[in-house]
Amino acid sequence: MNLIEEVNALYPRANALGIVIRNKQILVEEQSGSHSKGTGTYYRPIGGTIELGEYSQDTLVREFYEEIGVEIEVKQYLKCVVNIFSIDGNIGHEITQVYAVQFVDPNLYEVEQFQVTEQDKITITKWIPVSEFEHGKRVLYPNGLTELLTDDMFN
Repeated sequence: MNLIEEVNALYPRANALGIVIRNKQILVEEQSGSHSKGTGTYYRPIGGTIELGEYSQDTLVREFYEEIGVEIEVKQYLKCVVNIFSIDGNIGHEITQVYAVQFVDPNLYEVEQFQVTEQDKITITKWIPVSEFEHGKRVLYPNGLTELLTDDMFN
């Protein structure tokens, strides 16, 4: 580990996530592996690390385009979610800016899955009913995001 990696490991990671809603479902990336609640499948909205000199809204526009090749419009700031967690004995700390976003092209709401390409890793996104996260049937990250997804968001 070089000096920059060591310094970065000592501080929280700032990131941004975009919530896209369709009929009481949210678009989330499906991932698999170790997470703070165990091992297996878990889900996370599209987004990523805020780069130096970048506003969090710009992060979302960039990440949606880089990861799934779509243009979005940031509609509303929702909340800052602080997530302190442990995976395999290692502490993680994220400060996440969460926004409601929408696709610029309304036809994209009809697409059931998008392929996510991030460096050499390929995953998919899915529309998952929020109720599955609320009732514990699926795991959503970051911690605290499920509580944010209330019926008020669907009106």
